This record gives sequence, C-alpha cells and structure tokens, in this order.
Amino acid sequence: MEQRWLLPPSVRELVPDGHPAHLVRELVRNDLDLDAILGCYAEERGQPPFHPIMMTALLLYAYTQGIYSSRRIAKACQERVALGDLFVQVLRLCRRAGLVRLGHVALDGSKFKANASKHAATSYKRMREEEARLRSEVEGWLEQAEAVDEAADAEHGADRRGDEMPRWVADKQKRLRKIREAKAALEKEAAEARDEGDDDDVKAVRFKASDGRPRETAQRNFTDPDSKIMRAKGTFEQSYNCQAAVDAGSQVIVARGVTNKQNDMHELRPMLGQIKANTGRQAKELSADVAYCSEDNLCELSRRRVSGYVATGRQKHGSPSATGQRTKGPRARAMATRLKRGGFRSRYRLRKQTVEPVFGQIKEARGFRGFLLRGLHKVQAEWSLVCAAHNLLKLVRATVAAPT
Repeated sequence: MEQRWLLPPSVRELVPDGHPAHLVRELVRNDLDLDAILGCYAEERGQPPFHPIMMTALLLYAYTQGIYSSRRIAKACQERVALGDLFVQVLRLCRRAGLVRLGHVALDGSKFKANASKHAATSYKRMREEEARLRSEVEGWLEQAEAVDEAADAEHGADRRGDEMPRWVADKQKRLRKIREAKAALEKEAAEARDEGDDDDVKAVRFKASDGRPRETAQRNFTDPDSKIMRAKGTFEQSYNCQAAVDAGSQVIVARGVTNKQNDMHELRPMLGQIKANTGRQAKELSADVAYCSEDNLCELSRRRVSGYVATGRQKHGSPSATGQRTKGPRARAMATRLKRGGFRSRYRLRKQTVEPVFGQIKEARGFRGFLLRGLHKVQAEWSLVCAAHNLLKLVRATVAAPT
C-alpha cells in the first residue's frame, strides 16, 4: 500500500483499450462543436479550472452510466444550458454512423419529477384566504408599531428609530408578496385560457371559471412555478411532461421536448417540425397513442406526407390495435379503419417496442427519474442532455459491436 509509482502512470494504463470512455472522449474532442462552452472560459480567475472539454466528456459519460448527482456533476450543472445543443450534434453523429433511418418513428411522452415538492403548491382559494389573513395581520403590526414609536425611540436610542419591524414581520411580508405574485400568475393564465377559448385545452379546463377567474382548485408551486402536478401511474407528482420521438431501427431519439402540460395533444406538430430540422428530412411513418389523436394532428401528418398510425381509442388487452371511437371526425374514423384492417400486422405495433423501452432505459437502467434544475427553460436543456447521453450510448455500442 505504501509503494509509490516508479514512473507517472498514463490514463490509458488505468482505462483499458476498447473502454467506452475512450470513444466518448474522442467524440467530444474531435466531433462536437463546443464553442458555446469554451466561450465561458475566456478568463481564468483564482485556481485554474478543469478544461471544459474534459468536463463535457466527463458529464456526458456520467450520464450514459446513470450518474447524475456526484459533486463534480452537480458543479457542471452551471453549464448545462449551453450543452443543450449537443443533442443535435450527437444525433448527426448517429446519422453519419447509419443509426438514423427515419423509416418509422414512434412518439410518446412520459412524466418526470420536477425538483419541487407537490406540497409546496397552494391553491387559488388558499391564496386568497392567506392573502387576506396576512394583509390583516401585517396591517395590525404596522399600526401597533406606529402607536409605540415614541416609546421605542426612547428605549432604543437616537441611532435607531425604534420602529424597525422584527424579522418575523418581514418574513410574513415576503410570503405575502410571493402569494400575491402567484395569485396574479394564476389569474393571468385564466385570462389567457379564456381568450384562447379552446375547450379542448387542458389549461382552459383547469383554470377557466365561469366568472373568468381561476378555479378555486387551480394550484401554483412556489419552488418551481413552471412545473405542474401531473398524474402518472395512479399517483400525482410535481412533474414535467417529456417528449421523445424515437427511430424504430436503432432506438435513437431524433426529437425531444419538454412541456408543463399533462396532455400530449399539442406536441405532435412541433415534434414533426423538429424531426425535419434535426435530421434534414422527414420521417416516412409515425406512430403515437391516443393522446396525440385529433383532426388537426392527423391533418398535419397528411400535410407533411407522413404515414400516420395514431390510436383513436384505448387498446383492449388482446386486441391487435387501439381502434375505439373516442376521437371523432372523418380523419379519425379513417384512421380507425386503417388500424383495424392492419390487425396484428399494423405498423402501430412498432410504437410499444420503439419508444416505451427508451423511457424505460432512461428511468430504470440509468436511474434518471427527476430533474435537478428548475424552470422550464433549464429543464428543457437538462432533458436535451439526457437524450444526447442516450444517443451517445447507442453510438458507442454500435461502434464497439461493429466488425473491425
């Protein structure tokens, strides 16, 4: 144990040849554009920092191994917003390696926990009651402070007014300000839902009351206001809804997104646009469950000349396809007929074996079930990094498995 190295060791001696870490390092060094990261290191202050290329490689490799919360990784979280663009770059590498064919793409969403407790949320009704109580309490303290001003001045001396509010008064004033801000935000969302007039919009149903104000049960979280309480697997959690479009041939993610809406209905159109933007061409086929089925979405698939396989109802156990008539309209009826005719050979069957395993790999195999960052913008960047790590791992395995 006390033996010292005779000669300085090489990292290559400690990490055997063929180890995936070498490939990740070389990809980051030679194939990714890190100008956005390097620009943050224009000037060194204090102790010299670790090289940003090394830190980027470390971060991506850690994500591929399901390590998210070590101190070194937590420190690197400050640069994650700039790392969001790495998803597209890694996707291009996957395409160059022949892993992106876009013959069939499956789209789905999954709920991931936000970095906030659902118990930190307060309903609009509770906000109004708490605002009135705190306002009355604070006004009483201010009146009391004014009444004893002269006595306090004599007691505390000339250098203090004697009417300084104690810390517990200031804290409750701060809480009152936060409650007013959250209350105003809910009222703004209710007004937007009323102006949109979309009865199918989940936000409208949740926030719009008959008098134009938010419903009494509408809630807002103080820790992460962008996150929402969402239902997932029979329970409710403070969450974000993460989207992924996955290539059926390789399980490479070709488009990703994050929304704070429970419903997936409005996500199909932007995901189709992102597939084209990220890869330079559109998918030939796309499958999705009933949450994405609407006349507008089916029309968008037709407009983009994508062969759609979108469920129009819930699939019963043992049934070849989801062909119920929960979604109305001529395009939905035509889609139901198409799925029914395909039976067990319908291309819709590819959805479960394409996109659902990807969410399983991210959540179970690599242990990512919740975000470290807060706020929709930062969470979107963090999800991009998770998806980039997933694709990078697919690329590493394909490269290792390829014959030499």
